[in-house]
Order: sequence, then C-alpha cells, then structure tokens
Amino acid sequence: MVENIEYKLREINLKKLFNRILAHKKLFIINLSIALVVSAFLILCVPRFYVCEVKLAPETSTPNIGGLGALASSFGLNMSNMANQDAIVPELYPDLMESADFQTSMFPIKVKSNKGDINTTYYDYLEKYQKSPWWEKIIGGIKNLFKDKDADGGNGNTKVNPFKMTKTQNDIAKLVGQKIKCSVDKKTSVITINVEDQDPLICATIADSARVKLQQFIIKYRTNKARIDLEYTQNLYKEAKRQYERARQIYASYSDANQDLVLESFKAKQEDLENEMQLQYNNYQQISQQLQLAKAKLQERTPAFTTLQSASVPLKPTGPKRMVFVVFCMFITFIGTSIYVFKKDI
Repeated sequence: MVENIEYKLREINLKKLFNRILAHKKLFIINLSIALVVSAFLILCVPRFYVCEVKLAPETSTPNIGGLGALASSFGLNMSNMANQDAIVPELYPDLMESADFQTSMFPIKVKSNKGDINTTYYDYLEKYQKSPWWEKIIGGIKNLFKDKDADGGNGNTKVNPFKMTKTQNDIAKLVGQKIKCSVDKKTSVITINVEDQDPLICATIADSARVKLQQFIIKYRTNKARIDLEYTQNLYKEAKRQYERARQIYASYSDANQDLVLESFKAKQEDLENEMQLQYNNYQQISQQLQLAKAKLQERTPAFTTLQSASVPLKPTGPKRMVFVVFCMFITFIGTSIYVFKKDI
C-alpha cells in the first residue's frame, strides 16, 4: 500500500515537472540554441590533434631469478630492476625524456607536414606553425607587449645550451615535454612513447625520432665504460705496434749493416736487438688480443630493442571530441535552466 502511494506521488511529480518544462519551453529552446551555437563556435576554434604511439621492449642484462621474479611480478614489483647494476632503470626513462637535454635534442629534427606546405625543423614548427584558439592568441599578444625582445635572443637552429636557454627556447622545450610523453610498464618493462601533434605526418615523425633518441641515449649510457676501455686499449695497441715496428727496423738495419762481421760483440748486439724486437712483438700480440676482447665486450654491452609497435601516421584525429563537448554544454545548460525554472519549488 505504501509503495503504491509513493509510486503515485512520483508519477504526479514527474507530470508536474514535465508540464513545468512545457510551460517554459521557449526559455529552454532559446537557452539550448544559444548553448549549441556558442559551444560549436568555441570547439571549432580549437585545432584538432593526432596521437601516435610507439612501444619498445628493451633487452635486460640481469640474471634469471626464476620463480621469485614471477611471484614479485604478480604484486607489481620488478625484481630484475633490483638486480640490475645500471643506474638508469626503465622506470627512469620518463624522467629522462622530460629532461632539458632530451627536449633540446629534438629541436633540429627535420619535419614535413602531411600536405607538404611545411618543411622545417621541429623547433621552427612549434614556434611558428602551431594553431591555437583565438583567445590564446589574444593572451599571447598581450604578453608580447610586455616581453623584453632584446633579452630573448637565440633560436633552435643553432646549438642550444640546455644549461642556459633563452625564454623562447625554454618555452619551446616545455612544449616538447607536453607533446612527448613516455611511460613504462612496471611488470613487463615495455616502454610506451606517445606523441601528440596537430599534423599526422609530423606526429609520426617525432614519435619515431623520440624512439631513436631514447635508444641512442640508453646505448650510450650502457656502453660508456666499455667504449672508454676500448679507446684506451686502442691507444695501447697503436703504441705497441709503433714500438714493435721501430724495434724491427732497428734490428733489420743493424743485421744488414753487419752481416759479414763475425766478432762476438757484434753478435751480442744483434741478439740484444733481436730479443728487444721479440719482446715488443709479444707485447704487441698481447695487446692485440686485449683489443679484440674490448670490442667483444662493447658489443656485449650494447643493448638490443624490440619494437613492439612502430610509428604509423594516424588516419583520424584523436581530439577534441566536438560532439561530446557540444552535448555536454547543452546538458549543463538544460540543468541550469531547469534549476532556474524550478527554483520556487526548490
């Protein structure tokens, strides 16, 4: 019995609400029409953007920890990183890509728009060819009025010093950081690079370039000590080879000049030169073997990457969601108008 009464009251209230809306239908039509026009105008001023995603699986140089690693992985932990001797683990790659060194390294990359009307560097593209809503242009114009142009020299075509950048270079570097994002799966260590841009071809170009830059940095870091050791061994090899060739020339010259002499003093001198030449040869041969080992060690320390998802030019824009924005604005307008109509009842 009580449920029937509540149902009837609810039915009456709904009819009352509906009738109240019909009574003010002109107000709803006017407000919703204004919301439709204004929201459509605003969202059409916002330029569309594309997103390109690249996925990498880096090689790990850690010992096999068996079932313990699988157990830790189920709890979201990566035991391989605990056993990894490298200072830069995959979880730090996002911080690396947010650094000024990485962001400024993207400045000189050559980019070309999908229509072919833009062919310049990434720095110039971000500085001169970015589309923005009219209200951002107005705000930017006001800021430029108070900008000290004399103190803001430099550009992205010359070599940028990350330690001391100009205001414009710093703003472009921050924009690069906003457009290029990196994330790492803690369980699988899969690196995901997302690039957002207003042009689909430039978006894919920068995504692939960011992948290459990240790989180069990781390879440079992982092989740094091995490359130093190789360079040192190469210098030793060159010096040992020079010493051996010098000792051989001295021995050959002395033997040719005194081959007819039978004095013991000359024979002793010849034996000393021969022993010196043999000593230098042994040293040269030993360092030659060390050089081969250093090259093998460098190759061993060079990490390999598996590209799980390569860069591809996106076919459809990712955003903004224009229909969703318009519907949302009309819904908010409908709620606001309803509150105004029913404010007496409230």
